[in-house]
Amino acid sequence: MSATRRQVLARTGAVGAGIAFTGALSELFAGTAAAHGRAGYGPLVPDPKGLLDLPKGFRYRVLSREGENLRSGEGKVPSNHDGMAAFRGRRGGVHLVRNHENRVTAKIGVPTVSGLTYDPAAKGGCTALALDRRNDVLDERVAIAGTAVNCAGGPTPWGTWLTCEETEDKAGTNGYTKDHGFVFEVDPVDPRRTGAVPLTAMGRFQHEAIAVDPERGIVYETEDAFQKPFGLFYRFLPKKPGGGRGSLRAGGRLQAMRVPGVPDLSSIQKTGASFDGVEWVDVPDPLAKETPIRHQDFGPKGITHAQKLEGCYWGGSSVYFVSSFARKAEGSAGDHFGQIWRYDPAARRLTLVIVFGPSTDIQLPGESPDNICLAPTGGLMVCEDGDGAQHVYGVTRRGEVYAMAGNRQNIGSPEKPEWGEFAGVAFSPDHATMYVNCYTPGTTFAVTGPWHS
Repeated sequence: MSATRRQVLARTGAVGAGIAFTGALSELFAGTAAAHGRAGYGPLVPDPKGLLDLPKGFRYRVLSREGENLRSGEGKVPSNHDGMAAFRGRRGGVHLVRNHENRVTAKIGVPTVSGLTYDPAAKGGCTALALDRRNDVLDERVAIAGTAVNCAGGPTPWGTWLTCEETEDKAGTNGYTKDHGFVFEVDPVDPRRTGAVPLTAMGRFQHEAIAVDPERGIVYETEDAFQKPFGLFYRFLPKKPGGGRGSLRAGGRLQAMRVPGVPDLSSIQKTGASFDGVEWVDVPDPLAKETPIRHQDFGPKGITHAQKLEGCYWGGSSVYFVSSFARKAEGSAGDHFGQIWRYDPAARRLTLVIVFGPSTDIQLPGESPDNICLAPTGGLMVCEDGDGAQHVYGVTRRGEVYAMAGNRQNIGSPEKPEWGEFAGVAFSPDHATMYVNCYTPGTTFAVTGPWHS
């Protein structure tokens, strides 16, 4: 833990405090196939190569680093590795799709490729890696280019990746030639099947992540808005709910969540707090032609906002989403270092299942939980995105928190060290490998070892 985090927690009275889960973990994993698991794998062992600290018995492989040559010959591996997903390949292999959260100032942009480029002025996009069953890299190429600030996204039940632009820049802003702020579908095996087509009906806003209800085909979307008015939690009702590659291009309805009596989710601090009768309100102008969606008029009852809505995933019969942090000083109704919410569509019920600080234990991921996924061996894996040292944390079903990985790559200086955040944590279909990105310097790791069975 960095001195910065320790000082922050000390000021809030969190040092030595107890975990505030209050039995919420049993609900968090209800209906999933996750095993109960044990509390971690022991302390992290310093990596002599200065890249990635792991518990004893685990090992990593560097699959890709920014600045290296893409195997396709299309150019260099781009900067700023972010959200990622793993898909089943042939003969035990894996296809990875990786976001690059590049702005126009990015050091290495995603190379423009004919038929895969949306806006030639934009430097973001995705790259795709094909791995064999030993995690040897067989191919690495551009999957989509000319998009902007590709932060997170999510996999679909039909085996594609939805990459999300975390920006609202329009054509003519920052040199862009087209409007941005959209979701794009990417085929991990053959990106030319999906091309570079914005799914405009899913809204134009600062997208972060998505999760798909596999039975109903509804797509849930988070909005990462740092400044007030904060972001909204959305759902997209496709015209073709059966899903399938290209089905989202047919359009649909975009709605925003309203929790009656709760204009700001940060005001809720008690784990287990539950709200029935959640409402969904049609978005007046999904393309935000004149006004950003979170500023639009949703009627006299208003709409429910939350600061820094980030990770989103589907588990069991519910969708889970993360509020990375909230600060009263920045306009939120309450302070916290992270929340995880569960929405049950069948019951129309929203429940706060985890709060990270300031009343939580010092060993928790105390600053800004970001990308998140269900661990096949039980519990969660959470990427930390805050100040100081950066980790991937595990959270067991009993609420115990443990460090799974630590970033040793110093991007600051010996006098003032700084570490890049983790992002894109995902597991291989056979659950034998954890894949994770270091944002800066852009690095993709494959981690193997004695995962609990």
